[in-house]
Amino acid sequence: MWRYFVGAGAALLLGLAGMFLFRGSASPGVRLPSAPAARAEAMVGAGAQLPDAAPSATARSREQKRFDRYDKDRDDAVTREEYLASRRKAFAKLDVNGDGKLAFEEWALKTTTKFAGADKDKSGSLTRTEFATTAPPPGKRAAPRCVCAAPAAAAKEDDES
Repeated sequence: MWRYFVGAGAALLLGLAGMFLFRGSASPGVRLPSAPAARAEAMVGAGAQLPDAAPSATARSREQKRFDRYDKDRDDAVTREEYLASRRKAFAKLDVNGDGKLAFEEWALKTTTKFAGADKDKSGSLTRTEFATTAPPPGKRAAPRCVCAAPAAAAKEDDES
């Protein structure tokens, strides 16, 4: 029975010690950096008018860029040939013998070559270690779309201010 009392007392002491450590760790001398001067206030103070809305790209500008990629001769019209040009290039890369027909062997050439290169013992099947060699290299992954400033660079800018 006395073990229960000792355990409860120890838990109580640990709880109190944790509370004191938690409350005592916050240093009152830490101050947040001052807020930067608002640009809007500076502009109004200089007599400039603020715009009603933030500038943004229109959907038409994005569509116009896509149209311009297809319109190779820049005559403001996309012909069937211009529209299919990218598909023809991709097909031509796959049509190794140039007969205008895509056989399964031509379509799967890259995969078959990769399999043959990984099958070191030429058994027609891949072991676990052979299969591991077919993994794409780490550098081949897609790059992230958002390129943000590094946190260290942002902190450096704050220090300079």
